[in-house]
Amino acid sequence: MSIPPRKPAPVRSATPAPKEETHKINSRIDSREVRLIDADGNNVGVVPTRQALIMAEEANLDLVEISPDAKPPVAKILDFGKFKFQEQKKAAEARKKQRVIEIKEIKLRPMIDDHDYDVKLKAAMRFFGEGDKVKVTLRFRGREMDHQELGHKLLNRVKADTLEIAKVEMEPRFEGRQIIMILAPKATK
Repeated sequence: MSIPPRKPAPVRSATPAPKEETHKINSRIDSREVRLIDADGNNVGVVPTRQALIMAEEANLDLVEISPDAKPPVAKILDFGKFKFQEQKKAAEARKKQRVIEIKEIKLRPMIDDHDYDVKLKAAMRFFGEGDKVKVTLRFRGREMDHQELGHKLLNRVKADTLEIAKVEMEPRFEGRQIIMILAPKATK
């Protein structure tokens, strides 16, 4: 019995594929005429693309298609390198301001002790302070299922204790042997 030879793994290029440019520049602009904005930001009006290219060359700048969907497309005379840098800076700033809201979970039991409850509540308050949502899970074991009113009473206590800084996003509901409730921080002014 012979072993068949292994196929070599496909070779992948170390350089990533070039990204498609988002803006057409200079001779890549394919429309006949453009609505031109000069280097000073003044609206020149609708001019033939050829004339706009000549104006850009005279100013030692680039002709960049800013709004390709407009009729005719809007083009601006500017330094393309500087323009790209400004756009990257704006995108980085937007990413910096973006925040992912996480859902933190706090697990409770129906017969939880007061001190343990206070510790869990303090953790929930910290999560709300960080801007995260809190999923409160109340698990029943064994015969605790016979006393579901204790679970609802405990969740109502959690609601009341967090009323000032949180709102109920999902009312308590059963999922198997547990009750789940989601609380979200109230918007700060």
